[in-house]
Amino acid sequence: MSVFAKKPLDRIMREAEGTGEHTTLNRTLSATALVSLGIGAIIGAGIFTLTGQAAANHAGPAILYSFILAAIGCALAGFCYSEFSTMIPIAGSAYTYSYATMGELVAWIIGWDLVLEYAVGAATVSIGWSSTLVSILHSVGVELPPQLIASPFQPVMLPSGQLVHGIINLPAVLIVAAMTWLLVKGIQESATVNNVVVLLKVVVVVLFIVVGWGFINPSNYEPFIPANEGPGRFGWDGVVRGAGLIFFAYIGFDAVSTAAQEAKNPKRDMPIGIIGSLAVCTVLYILYSRVLTGVVNYKELGVPAPLALAVDRIPYPWLGLAMKIASLAGLTSVILVMLLGQSRVFFSMSRDGLLPAVFSKLHSNYRTPYLSNVIMALFVGLFSAFAPVSVVGEMTSIGTLFAFVLVSIGIIIMRRTQPDLPRPFKTPLVPLVPVLSVAVNAFMMFGLGWENWLRLLVWLAIGMAIYFGYSKAHSKVQAGA
Repeated sequence: MSVFAKKPLDRIMREAEGTGEHTTLNRTLSATALVSLGIGAIIGAGIFTLTGQAAANHAGPAILYSFILAAIGCALAGFCYSEFSTMIPIAGSAYTYSYATMGELVAWIIGWDLVLEYAVGAATVSIGWSSTLVSILHSVGVELPPQLIASPFQPVMLPSGQLVHGIINLPAVLIVAAMTWLLVKGIQESATVNNVVVLLKVVVVVLFIVVGWGFINPSNYEPFIPANEGPGRFGWDGVVRGAGLIFFAYIGFDAVSTAAQEAKNPKRDMPIGIIGSLAVCTVLYILYSRVLTGVVNYKELGVPAPLALAVDRIPYPWLGLAMKIASLAGLTSVILVMLLGQSRVFFSMSRDGLLPAVFSKLHSNYRTPYLSNVIMALFVGLFSAFAPVSVVGEMTSIGTLFAFVLVSIGIIIMRRTQPDLPRPFKTPLVPLVPVLSVAVNAFMMFGLGWENWLRLLVWLAIGMAIYFGYSKAHSKVQAGA
């Protein structure tokens, strides 16, 4: 069969229901849990990790405009995701949608690309988690060995002001291991922990906005859009580059779609989870970026934990420590949701034969893809231990944007090829909204620069070698199974 063979929708829906006691995932998530799941992924990655990098190196105080641009791209893609998630309520997100609309090869490309979004994204956030932990321990007089808290490829500024090169980022590895254990235990347990953490970090973000507003130094906004210093370095060019980088911060609603097969009523609850979490977080992001760049000059924000730096400028020691602890909890939930999303994508790819069966094997008691979780923990742990945060963050962003472009194209294709298919939620103004989604998200991809395009192409080349070397020969669709 052709590499563009499509997976029939009726087969996808049968798989969503399962045929045996241990072949399906538990449907335990409500609309509220899905919104919380989305907020759990969204709030944390941008606020607690990459906002400072984007402001210091690309956009300056105009990072606020970067957040607005990224939010527009996300909102457009979010409508497309909502339509697909109600039509095809099964684990796998953009991978499953692409398989039904554009065929196996495109589905494989997007599934492989999602590794950049979720697995590498989890590594990015774990590095920020480690930096925040170091800052908290420093606040109480505990200093960890510099060799164990930093990558050998990126210098890290300790709270004491010392610049160090480490051997391994051990705290980042340990938090990945802990979240993997929780995911193996079960989705409901993970969602319960996530709900508590989400409430805590939303309160803290609002508190930072309210309290920090009184400590804004207006001179930090001058100039609001710094003069351009080269490709992607400030000016409007830098605003676009910043939007591409902090776009990573919005991928939570995408992670919601990977849990469609575990939602109680996906046809009603998925749009609520996707669009609701995106709306809440967009407002908080814009306000947060305004306060962050007002309290701390943008030139000083190029650190893995910018919130920790900002709260040190607010003369309330107890408040600063509380915020750091809450930001640590917030980053924890982001790692949890990203690892969840990755394991569910690989679960679907494995059931289609594109990956070995080990990735879809469910635990006999917990009914979770536990071996997939463990394998991904090893992969993510390597990135967490040794990779620079700026590199993995931009790799995640370009992978996410590419996924959004393909999903938006898929909506146009499905409206033409299967116009009568039931759609509990319809993307408005088709084809205008999907076309705008493609345009805005592709625009941000180009803004990320040639080096990230090169990384993406190398990653996709590796994926092609795996597809033609293993996946095509084992594909159940190719075999007519």
